[in-house]
Parts: sequence; structure tokens; C-alpha cells
Amino acid sequence: MKKSILFVALSLLLNMAVCAQEYPTILLSGASFAEPANQWFELGCKLLDANGINRAIGGEAIANTANRMADGTLYSAEEFEEIDALVLMQVHERDVINSKNFKENYQDYQLPFSREDYAAAFDYVIKRYISECYNLKNNPNSKYYNTPTGKPAVIVLCTHWHDGRKVYNSTVRQLAEKWGLPVVEFDKYIGFTCDMPHPVTGEQCSLIYASDTEMINGVKYGWHPIRGEESYIQQRMAAIFADVMCRIMYNANCITY
Repeated sequence: MKKSILFVALSLLLNMAVCAQEYPTILLSGASFAEPANQWFELGCKLLDANGINRAIGGEAIANTANRMADGTLYSAEEFEEIDALVLMQVHERDVINSKNFKENYQDYQLPFSREDYAAAFDYVIKRYISECYNLKNNPNSKYYNTPTGKPAVIVLCTHWHDGRKVYNSTVRQLAEKWGLPVVEFDKYIGFTCDMPHPVTGEQCSLIYASDTEMINGVKYGWHPIRGEESYIQQRMAAIFADVMCRIMYNANCITY
């Protein structure tokens, strides 16, 4: 399948937006929807002329991201120095905003995290990353040494690829509002909604774009989108991702959907 007109048009616009700009480095953490076989992140980084570091691993959850931060395997000290944005695409159908176990200081959390409390693990990851960025101001080996604010802490959250996961999609937006974080709204711009069935099949539109299915509250949805850079959904997600990141990284008005 040839690349969509939207994908090509966005590529041209982004190339204009990043002209004469330094290439950013973006690290992605996630699970099966984000691992390299998908290709939306890699395609999006190409559009942005960005250096992409994909640390997504199928089967993981936000608890794994927290634990990898704690043991130093999510990124090295050298990588952390260069990372301009941390993108989180841990999109299990769980509440990520409400918890009775929040700690004021991320260092007070008991490690390792289990998958019992997704909200607490998100809280740990956000607080730790912001703290580590700020504390680079005290690191003599950092280019941010003696700066007033340390490294700018850019964290970007993502919705699920479609709007069938109501619990996660709604609470991740609340989490973003709580911290003032941008959201890559795949579900909003993917091109269909779970509220309207496909006019030919009479089923969820996500099913025709997926390689497998899942049941949510008794309704069958597409689970994992068809993978590969030729996949329409991967191209669509790349365009949505690149548009949001362009606004964040380059302060450019890239495209209107």
C-alpha cells in the first residue's frame, strides 16, 4: 500500500518546520502497541528528523517502566543527558489517576512495583523523571550544570490507538491535566469511533484494521493494529504523533486534522 496523502503532506510540512533546527532525541516506553514492529514511532521520528529510542517491550506495563527507571535500564546516564522528550504509551485498560498509595516523594515508593496499582506507577515515573531532569543542574558532568532549572522535563502521554478503552483514555487525560502534560490523542484523530459501527460490516471499525480481537464490556474490538510501515493505521498514528511532537519540540503549527 502506498503511503497516504496525509502522511506525505505531513512529511513536507514537518521538513519545513524543522529546517535549521537541532535534531531532538525522543525516548518511547510502552508495550506491544509501541514496540518497534509497529513502526508508528519510527515513522514519526523520521518525519520529525528526530533521533528515536524505542524501549517498548511487548507484555510490559507501566510498572515495568518504573522498575526499569529504578534499576537504570530504561536509559543510561549518557542517553538521559540527550533525551529531549519521554513518551509513555502504556495503555492498559486501567485507571491511571486514582490511587490511595501516592507518595509525595518518588523515593518513598517501595520497589519493585507490581501491576496492582497503575496510577501509583505512573506517579512514580512522572515524579522521578521531573526530579532527575531538575537535578542535572547539580551534576558537574551535565551540560545543564549550574542552570536555574536543570533540563526541561518534557513528558508526553498517549491514548490507546482507538476509543474503545474508555477507562484508560479518560483517566490518562485527567493525569495529563493534573501535571500539565501534552497527550498524543490517537483515539481522537484515528478516523473512527466506537460509538458508530462500520456501515458495511455492522461491527466495530477497529476490527478491520487489527490483526486480533479483544472483548471490552462484552463488545468485540480490534486489539493490535496491523503492523509494519505500510499499514494504514501505523502511518496514521505516525502522522498524529509527529504533529503533536512538532508542536512541542519545534513550536510549529504543523497540520490541522
